[in-house]
Amino acid sequence: MADPKHLDQITERVERLLLRHEELQRTNALLHEQVQALQAERDALKSRLNAARARIDALLDRLPASATEGLTTPNKDRE
Repeated sequence: MADPKHLDQITERVERLLLRHEELQRTNALLHEQVQALQAERDALKSRLNAARARIDALLDRLPASATEGLTTPNKDRE
């Protein structure tokens, strides 16, 4: 049979590992919530950016042709 002292050490280590595992699961859940919130915020900002671009494009379309010369260069950074 295993030495009781050795068995107690193993038991203690297993219990610490289980506690650590539970802590990591809670941390992971919190991080997952933060990722979801940041993704929602990113999507909202993208939507606002696209709406602002559309408003600017509409305003540019309303300007006389002579006022918009040189402004029609396409922006390759748009997504």
